[in-house]
Amino acid sequence: MDLKKAREKIDLTDNQIVKLFEERMQTVLEVANYKKDNNLPVYNGDREREIINRLTNSASPELALYVKVLFGTLFDVSRAYQARKIGKLSDSAQKIKFAIENGEKELPVSAVVACQGKEGAYSGKAAEKIIYSPSIMYFSSFRGVFDAVKSGMCRYGVLPIENSIHGSVTEVYDLMEDYEFYVAKSIKMQVNHVLAAREDSGQITEIMSHSQAIGQCSKYLKDCSAKVTACENTAVAAEAASSRKGVAAICSKECAEVYGLKILKENIADSDNNYTRFICISKKCEVYPGADRVSFMLTLPHVSGSLYSVISKFAASGMNMTKIESRPIAGKDFEFKFYFEIEASGYSEELYTVLSELEEACEEFRFFGCYQG
Repeated sequence: MDLKKAREKIDLTDNQIVKLFEERMQTVLEVANYKKDNNLPVYNGDREREIINRLTNSASPELALYVKVLFGTLFDVSRAYQARKIGKLSDSAQKIKFAIENGEKELPVSAVVACQGKEGAYSGKAAEKIIYSPSIMYFSSFRGVFDAVKSGMCRYGVLPIENSIHGSVTEVYDLMEDYEFYVAKSIKMQVNHVLAAREDSGQITEIMSHSQAIGQCSKYLKDCSAKVTACENTAVAAEAASSRKGVAAICSKECAEVYGLKILKENIADSDNNYTRFICISKKCEVYPGADRVSFMLTLPHVSGSLYSVISKFAASGMNMTKIESRPIAGKDFEFKFYFEIEASGYSEELYTVLSELEEACEEFRFFGCYQG
C-alpha cells in the first residue's frame, strides 16, 4: 500500500464531504425557515429514524453501525443549526435570559436563609460564605428547608448537594425535582471532621453524626468498638454528646466549641481532601454575573445511543460536562433519569440553543439553574 496516495485520496474525499455538508446545511436552513413559518418543532424523531433505517440498510453490514453513529451526530449538528436560525427558545433558556435582563445584579448582602440542623452545622457556615450577612433559621429536615423557602418564610435555603468522598446527597436532588426550585449559587467547602465529647465523658460507647459524615469517616470508625448512630445533623450529634456521658459526636471544631465539647481526635475523615459542595436554592430562577455552571435532569428513551446523543451536543458546542449521574426511575424496571452539570456561561447563545434542543427532544427535562459554582 502506498500511504501517501491513500492519504491524498482521503483528503480528496474529505473535501467532497465538506462541500456536500455545506449543501446539506443550506437545505437544512430551508427546512428551518419552513418550520419557523409553520410553528413546527425542530426535532422530528420519526423522520430521523426513517433516515437512519434507510441508510443503515443500504450500507454494508460491516459499516452499518458506523453509519448510524455518523448520521446521529449529523442530525445533532443539523438540529442545533436549525434551532439557532429559528431562534425559538425553550422555557429554561427563556428563564435564564429573563433573570439576567430583569433580575438583581448580585446576590443580596443580607437575607433570611434556611438551613438544616442546629447552630454549628456545616450548612450554617456555608450560608455565611454565600450571603454576607445571613439571618439563619434552622429546620430539622431538608424538606423543612424547602418548605420554608416555598412559604416565603426564608428567601433562600442552603443545603449540601455532594461530597468528594461520599458522593451525592440524593434526597436534596429529589426535593429539587419535587419543589421545582432553582440553584442561585454553589460553593465548595473543605470539611474537617473531629471526634468530640464531654470533658468527663470517660469511655466512649456511642458515636453519633449525620450519615454523610459517618460515611466520610468510615475508615476511622471501622477500628472503633463504639456503636455508631446516624442522626439528622452533625450539630444535632454535638448537642446530644454535650448532655450524654459516653457519647461522642463527629462534627466540626467550631461545632464542638458551640456545644462545649472536648476534641478527642482531629482529622478523622478518610481523606484530607474532603470537600462538600453546598447549594443556595431559591423559589425563582436567579442568575448573577459569573454564572458558569448549569444543572438539569432529563430522562431518555431506553434505546441504544440515546445518552451518547446528549453528550455529543455538549462536545459539539465546546461545553465541558462536569457531572453526570444516573438514578433509577421509581416504578420502571431498569430505566433511569440522568443528572447533568455543564460548564457554560449564562450569557452564551450556544447554551440557549443546546438547552432548547434538549428540552424539546427529551421525554422529561427539568432545569435546576444557571449559577456560579
